[in-house]
Amino acid sequence: MLPGPLLGGSRIRSCPSPMSSSLPAPELSAPELSAPDAPPPSPDNARPAPLVLIDNEGVTDPTLNLALEEWTLRNLDPQYRYLLFYVNEPSIIIGRNQNTLEEINRAYVEDRNVRVVRRMSGGGAVYHDEGNLNFSFMTDYKPSRLHNFNRFTRPLRRVLASMGVEAELEGRNDLVAGDGRKISGNAQFSTPRRMFSHGTLMFNTDRKALARALDVTPDKIDSKAHQSVRKRVANISEVGGRVYDVPTFRRLLVDGLFPQDETPVYTLRSDEWDAVEDLAERRYRRWAWNVGASPPFDVRRRERFEEGEVDVRLGIEDGKIDRIQIYGDFLGTWGTTAPLEHHLRGTPYAPEALRTKLAEVDVSPLLGGLANDDFLALLYEEG
Repeated sequence: MLPGPLLGGSRIRSCPSPMSSSLPAPELSAPELSAPDAPPPSPDNARPAPLVLIDNEGVTDPTLNLALEEWTLRNLDPQYRYLLFYVNEPSIIIGRNQNTLEEINRAYVEDRNVRVVRRMSGGGAVYHDEGNLNFSFMTDYKPSRLHNFNRFTRPLRRVLASMGVEAELEGRNDLVAGDGRKISGNAQFSTPRRMFSHGTLMFNTDRKALARALDVTPDKIDSKAHQSVRKRVANISEVGGRVYDVPTFRRLLVDGLFPQDETPVYTLRSDEWDAVEDLAERRYRRWAWNVGASPPFDVRRRERFEEGEVDVRLGIEDGKIDRIQIYGDFLGTWGTTAPLEHHLRGTPYAPEALRTKLAEVDVSPLLGGLANDDFLALLYEEG
């Protein structure tokens, strides 16, 4: 049963434990997004499966909440639909096909200890904090449900309207308030048999922090990935209705989405939480997933030092330096930078990995006396 601070006076009851199936958590080597080639389990006009609320027990770790979402999709009894609400500590959640380094303000993220985690679904980067409520509807895969954000947001819009907040679906996947500002972004992920449609509900998000965390100078990276479109955003608390805090907002949504006398709630067993924790460790806490899975992109770094101008061109694939060329008018005594370029190929494009790799060489003879620390700062410019 959900703890009191999360649902307040909601009418809740626990679901029986045998709802969990025996399917193992997926291995990371398995395809991340299988083609939807399995036939739909039932016609769309069939009676909908019962909706069950998942208890995340107040977890605010984004790696654990994303792992819980994936684990629930793949493991719990498919005769039910599931709804998961969760709040994350300050974090940036990266779309599946995005270039992580292009989407974040690295200096701000590192200075404020903002978590950066890649999710399973596509779409753009979003900022989460304690003022943002996330939701995820999990159900059977059906072709008519894929990209059908109207279907999944309609119940939420109905409840929001009862609170005095009018919201409409704009384009494919955004909810906007009456003044046209975005209050929710949505995305989906599908396996051959199951899918989830999830999104944000910006209730009282720190919009200044959002702008800073996602503020990236566009001319620093020339990416082959699709860039996020920054839209005007608003908090739900600003656009109408009564003023609530996030726990009250969550409780009102649950009460509106579960009109029956009692809300069925599934609480994970300790061994199921262990499986979720394991998935978080194997996927959502790994640099290879959060950064290394970025699409190929090109970086150009150029700066004039006392030793001369240094112009570095980098090609990054799978989060590592795949191509590098160094140009400039510095007076290198070796006549070529090829040994340094060769030395750096294959190095993860991350500050500590670059620092460790450069500690093995002295770049000064190749770059006209430039110090290793200055070259590192150029390779991985902060901000």
